[in-house]
Amino acid sequence: MSLHTLTIHELSAKLKKREVSSVELTEAVFARISSAEARLHSYITLCRESALAEAKRADERLKSDGDESPLLGIPIALKDIFLTEGVLTTCASKILGNFIPPYDATVVKKLNAGGAVIVGKTNMDEFAMGSSTENSAFAVTRNPWNTERVPGGSSGGSAAAVAADECIAALGTDTGGSIRQPAACCGIVGLKPTYGRVSRYGVIAFASSLDQVGPMTKDTMDSALMLEAIAGHDPADSTSVPAPVPPYASYLDGNVKGLKVGLPKEYFIPGMQPLVEKAVHDAVRTLGRNGAEVVDVSLPYTEYAVAVYYLIATAEASSNLARYDGMKYGYRAPAKDLAETYFKTRQEGFGPEVKRRIMLGTYALSSGYYDAYYLKAQKVRALIKRDFEEAFKKCDVIVTPTAPTTAFKVGAKTADPLEMYLSDIFTISVNLAGLPGLSLPCGFDSESMPIGLQIIGKHFDEATMLKVAYAYEQATEWHKSKPKL
Repeated sequence: MSLHTLTIHELSAKLKKREVSSVELTEAVFARISSAEARLHSYITLCRESALAEAKRADERLKSDGDESPLLGIPIALKDIFLTEGVLTTCASKILGNFIPPYDATVVKKLNAGGAVIVGKTNMDEFAMGSSTENSAFAVTRNPWNTERVPGGSSGGSAAAVAADECIAALGTDTGGSIRQPAACCGIVGLKPTYGRVSRYGVIAFASSLDQVGPMTKDTMDSALMLEAIAGHDPADSTSVPAPVPPYASYLDGNVKGLKVGLPKEYFIPGMQPLVEKAVHDAVRTLGRNGAEVVDVSLPYTEYAVAVYYLIATAEASSNLARYDGMKYGYRAPAKDLAETYFKTRQEGFGPEVKRRIMLGTYALSSGYYDAYYLKAQKVRALIKRDFEEAFKKCDVIVTPTAPTTAFKVGAKTADPLEMYLSDIFTISVNLAGLPGLSLPCGFDSESMPIGLQIIGKHFDEATMLKVAYAYEQATEWHKSKPKL
């Protein structure tokens, strides 16, 4: 038995029965990292010493008080966007290349309180801006299923680490699909909760009205356990919603009888990979055979989502990233005066994609263009949200492909930003509407690359979304496949 290949719920049972210790498990994960990391570049920072210390403390808790936390003693990886006290936090950017935060993000505190073992900080697109993890200032992460392919982005390091068993589970963030799209590319489960469900306090901001934190796991049960651990109201985050957190795992019974699954025609478009379309239709038929009722729904404003997203997200990014000026923290370029310090720090500190988005956002917010671009984008965003409200009058969840293609080759889209942005065409609307969405494996293409199925839920109804995902998982074997590294 290889401990690092198991899930949270399998390992939690073994830890509680004392069949294995957290120290043994953590050492198994670091052995796996040693054998695979040179080919994948999933991590920016590894925390071996502190992780083993946390594992020892977890073993003591397991001995002393019969702690029921499902994450106790479980090795978890964090996207390098979460503030971690005393641990380098770069957001994959040169401008934060030497930044060591003085406090933990709320979700990190929650993981620590649950006894999770933090093994390291994973690679990502710089400031979460990208769909391939090629925009990191430090390395390009590779897909464990084929190291010539990207792992998706921006949480590509977390997705690759989970798929390659370099951790048991990970946290990512999702602004336009950055959890779900890499989950689809790497054949794992990725969940973006409802906006406001999980605290953003201590998460480095990209686009504040869209960013959300979520789990990246090996199966749906683990996703439910992770979400329950990190969800809940946080007074430190003004956008955090004081809604009750259900016991998500208790909803996973494999039964979808009577549930209505919506299928939107706008998500099956010319140009998408035929095997992706076939796999998603096969998945819908599987849900139908298990008792779900499939209904047609329409989301007519979907075609405007990419344009709306790249106005709103870049506008918010230009504001959020104004703080990186070389004065308060991070990289500071040598210069002869204050103005030159600002110019050179930002010129040398940010990568090309971040600069492109700052310029786009600044333009959209500038005098004379605000009403024509930003304000109009906000109005269309309201129409996209209304589309979903109308659709959910007919169904309990909506099912779509997660991405129009499987993982593409490294370098294939870096010369054409628009083509890269279209990788998120099926995930962006969910962020604009603030809804929860989940991607899970539903097949493979002709080159053995994973295909992702997206399930979209109603606001704060992650439980039904997880229930449908679990039922599909129980009826199929896709989630059990492992890459051969």
